[in-house]
Amino acid sequence: MRRWYLISIPYIWLVVFFLVPFLIVLKISFSQTAMAIPPYIPVLDLSRGIDGLKDFFSHLSFDNYRFIFSDSLYINAYISSVKIAAIATFLTLLVAYPVAYGMARAPKEWQPTLVMLVILPFWTSFLIRVYAWIGILKKEGLLNLLLMNLGLISEPLTIMNTTTAVYIGIVYSYLPFMILPLYASLEKINPSLLEAAADLGSPPIRSFWQVTFPLSLPGIIAGCFLVFIPAVGEFVIPDLLGGSETLMIGKTLWTEFFSNRDWPVSSAVAVILLLVLVIPIVLFQRSQQTQREAGA
Repeated sequence: MRRWYLISIPYIWLVVFFLVPFLIVLKISFSQTAMAIPPYIPVLDLSRGIDGLKDFFSHLSFDNYRFIFSDSLYINAYISSVKIAAIATFLTLLVAYPVAYGMARAPKEWQPTLVMLVILPFWTSFLIRVYAWIGILKKEGLLNLLLMNLGLISEPLTIMNTTTAVYIGIVYSYLPFMILPLYASLEKINPSLLEAAADLGSPPIRSFWQVTFPLSLPGIIAGCFLVFIPAVGEFVIPDLLGGSETLMIGKTLWTEFFSNRDWPVSSAVAVILLLVLVIPIVLFQRSQQTQREAGA
């Protein structure tokens, strides 16, 4: 019973804070827009009993999903979001791996301090940190001022309100989510494995690709998931740093929900976004489990 109670805690958490809200959003996605409070119909009326349930389910439809798949705006928003999130995740990995590698190879007494420095940005509001990049990236910002004073450029660069600014914002904001899993994997690697590879005549670069990199794959996969999943639905960064041409599903969802007050369509957008993220992850985990079982 103690084991059952211990296991049930995370499942209860997921049911209350994920499954129930998801079912509510799913229900709204099959509804129709209405000028009312709440702004959709039908509304489930449990006081009518069975008749209320029959009436509720009889008015549900797939019109919102048909509308989304027939409108190129939403399809392009999904594709653009996945593309931007994938590129930003790769760039984050390129920046985070050397940092995590240096942390794992640092003296043991320095490692807690380095970890604290990595998580230090979380002590500041996420919104304030993104706003700070506006002052850095705008034409009169610190970056252009520095480059012009160094003589590297003759006129200010246009970085703000571009996709480049969105990449910079995502990489900066989610960098700790990539560094920490990588550090956890790299720190566990036994140095004697590299020493054995060197004794067998393997050069350092070859030892890295044949020993260090394969053993760090769990950290790479975990970090990529932690960055890619929230980056796909990111709203704040593309809204503040990206321009009008930066199309991401998070901005589209916010517009439908708050500006157009079209809750059914925005709920359908959110459900599809969740499926786009969850289904590949589930398939990947099953393939990994199959490979582990085959190896065992």
